[in-house]
Amino acid sequence: MTKLTLSKALNEGLRAAMERDPKVLVMGEDVGKLGGVFRVTDGLQKDFGEQRVLDTPLAESGIIGTAVGLAIRGFRPVCEIQFDGFVFPGYDQIVSQLAKLHFRSQGRIPMPVVVRIPFGGGIGAVEHHSESPEALFAHVAGLKVVACSNPADAYWMLQQAIACDDPVIFFEPKRRYWEKAEVDTDAEPAPLFAARVVRPGSTLTLATYGPMVTTCLEAAVAAADDDPARDLEVIDLRTLSPLDLAPVVESVRRTGHLVVVSEAPSEVSVAAEVAARVQEECFHSLEAPVLRVTGFDTPYPPAKCEDDYLPDLDRVLDAVDRSLAW
Repeated sequence: MTKLTLSKALNEGLRAAMERDPKVLVMGEDVGKLGGVFRVTDGLQKDFGEQRVLDTPLAESGIIGTAVGLAIRGFRPVCEIQFDGFVFPGYDQIVSQLAKLHFRSQGRIPMPVVVRIPFGGGIGAVEHHSESPEALFAHVAGLKVVACSNPADAYWMLQQAIACDDPVIFFEPKRRYWEKAEVDTDAEPAPLFAARVVRPGSTLTLATYGPMVTTCLEAAVAAADDDPARDLEVIDLRTLSPLDLAPVVESVRRTGHLVVVSEAPSEVSVAAEVAARVQEECFHSLEAPVLRVTGFDTPYPPAKCEDDYLPDLDRVLDAVDRSLAW
């Protein structure tokens, strides 16, 4: 096992995929000589050359459009979008071309393109650098959408996404880039499109993904320290489209309580979809309404206000209290 930061785990995952398959390319703004603004691609251009690690113009539409053409020609491009809010100039290409071609060609034209997007707040940045736009992509038929939350998942999920013949939008929690954990590079990875229980419990279910997994784990520890009878189960969704809600449904049928936690605004969100579908499946098991702890339905605030905007330990624990008191 090796202890890696999440950003270094992504770097090692990219390196492993590129060593395994010469058709894997990395492209994006400043990914080559600079190694990316978060240094996720550091050293790759030096080791694999400018033909496989391409510095692109500042044009996200051009990055995605070029990746579509490369995929048609048999390559497996990995596109880096510098910040979440920068993806929108390329959104038309993603929705109109990338998401459609595999289906439109009746499977004859695979679209093995990965679009890496650092997302979420917590780094003291402004709008366009701290947003959570995952619901905009999860709603688009033809796209797979996943979100890693820890170094081990970052390492394995990125390689699995690159190996997928469908386009994958790969969300990375930027505030967790520097957190370290053990990564077993010889392990058998979990399936890419599968949720996972990261902390077993029996009293209440916390369902979350990306940067909020750490927050929910901290909330579960705090709740148990305050009252040992509060045994919270934490589930990392990992895949947002397709959603794998089987572990959540099984958990809620035992606990009777569900709180869904996400940084994104609550309106028409992944959290809303989870709440709706669990209510459909577990109506007679629920002992309280499904509650959501999310960002607010406003544009992302100035950096000095982000601590009041983002879900934190207190807001999660407050929702736990309200659910259990119902």
